[in-house]
Amino acid sequence: MSLPNNYKYTKDHEWVLLEGDTATVGITEFAQSELGELVFVDLPSVGKSFKQGETFCVVESTKAASDVYAPISGAIQSANQSLASQPTLINSSPYTEGWIAKLTGISADEVNKLMSALEYEELLASKK
Repeated sequence: MSLPNNYKYTKDHEWVLLEGDTATVGITEFAQSELGELVFVDLPSVGKSFKQGETFCVVESTKAASDVYAPISGAIQSANQSLASQPTLINSSPYTEGWIAKLTGISADEVNKLMSALEYEELLASKK
């Protein structure tokens, strides 16, 4: 499993890509592989604000439903509407086409406290 080095990660297996004052978020390849084939994504509403750690989305697979937590605080600028008809984009392309939402009003301090790719790899290795 190769992790993008320019992303930040959480212990709950979400990722963040910071692009200026916007953060794109999704779930990691590890998370989607544990869930199995996704069949539904309950996307967050544009304009809604979330605090770091709050549930902002639910994904359902053939195995289970799982909460996705806001990796950082912010307001939903946009949600990936492609996931409404193609939830498996998260399975096939978790770091690019399978993004879940873009957040604005974010705190660089919260982003900086997330794990690097190396730290996240170490977390995954410790679970084996």
